[in-house]
Amino acid sequence: MDPWPEIHRQRIAVADLLDSLARDDWDRPSLCAGWTIHDVAAHLTLQQMGLRDLPALLRSWRGGIHPTIQEMARRRASARTPRELAAEIRDTAARRRRNIGVTPLETLIDLLVHGQDIALPLGRVHPMPPEAAAVATRRILTMRFPPPDPAARTADGLRLTATDVEWTHGDGPEARGPIAALLLVVTGRTIALPQLTGPGAELLTARATHPR
Repeated sequence: MDPWPEIHRQRIAVADLLDSLARDDWDRPSLCAGWTIHDVAAHLTLQQMGLRDLPALLRSWRGGIHPTIQEMARRRASARTPRELAAEIRDTAARRRRNIGVTPLETLIDLLVHGQDIALPLGRVHPMPPEAAAVATRRILTMRFPPPDPAARTADGLRLTATDVEWTHGDGPEARGPIAALLLVVTGRTIALPQLTGPGAELLTARATHPR
């Protein structure tokens, strides 16, 4: 699939979700450990970064890419109000820009997963298109660069099967469930584990909750 039309739709959907939040919601924890809802929203505006933003990246360097991204998101969150962040995501929805060194699929993954990072802790329903989630999940499980989330390795030696779209991946004991839940689990969101069934689901749960 060409991911850009779905990226554009997901940016608008996330902006709509953010616009619906109460002010206090923005300070609540997201599903990302150590990140507030405000931080996650700010992080999504970093998809518009280009070479001119490299100095800001270097100033935020914290010894590794993940802590640096978190620091940049926090700085962006402290500099922009909730309304400004939602408006920025909406206003740039149709731009075909992605971060340096990643493909459009990583941009799509960010939107699908971080939308849930915002919605689920607040008890909100934020639908995830199954076809897009299937493409994103396969990308997570097959990517070599950028390095995938370590949580993707919890699915090694298992067969994952979606129950709401025609999609399977891997061989071994089967874990079945909605494709959105599979995507969340292989990106480290254990909140979705109860939605999975089968002997593979038991192994996934053990690996995700008791990592080596």
